[in-house]
Amino acid sequence: MKYHYITIEGNIGAGKTTLAHLLAKQYNARLVLEEFADNPFLPKFYENPGQFAFPLELFFMAERYKQLKDLIHTKDLFHSVTISDYLFTKCLLFAKVNLPEEEFRLYQRLFEIIHQQMIQPEILIYLHAPVQKLQKNIRKRNRPYEQQIPDEYLFSIQETYTHYIKQHNIKTLFVDASNADFLGNEKHLKAILDALDKEYDEGQHFIALP
Repeated sequence: MKYHYITIEGNIGAGKTTLAHLLAKQYNARLVLEEFADNPFLPKFYENPGQFAFPLELFFMAERYKQLKDLIHTKDLFHSVTISDYLFTKCLLFAKVNLPEEEFRLYQRLFEIIHQQMIQPEILIYLHAPVQKLQKNIRKRNRPYEQQIPDEYLFSIQETYTHYIKQHNIKTLFVDASNADFLGNEKHLKAILDALDKEYDEGQHFIALP
């Protein structure tokens, strides 16, 4: 295996966690999954974004930092590969969409202090799916507080991610996940496995699923 720290990212409902589980099984990897269900502000945020966006994002940043610091900085004698279903920079990207300007500037200052201590993944897999596909996946997994997410919000998150990826030289596999079915279609998973078997320069590398 060429990469020892792989991160999977994408919009809400893109299939990050499903792919992370499958890759972890394939590579006998240590799996780092975002513990979003522990955030008490998440249901409240979807009901009243203006009131709960700042505590929501602070809680997420603290939890992600604690989780990644504990797992990435601790050697695991039984796993040579670590796979995560989120990038720590996700904190800043969602905060940019969710927070008003003054709160975002404060949040950004805190983020930059913490971010310096984090290890960047060796390669990022970004799952890019149209909003219609995202909404279908969101309905399918049936988390009550997600069922009323507007298309406009998903578009904003999508644009923020793609802008970030274009502006940074992180080694990225940009996957067209429009019709992705990693659980049901072995060829889709194999396309990712084959891609991870290659060396890449920094920047974006586009992967089309068969």
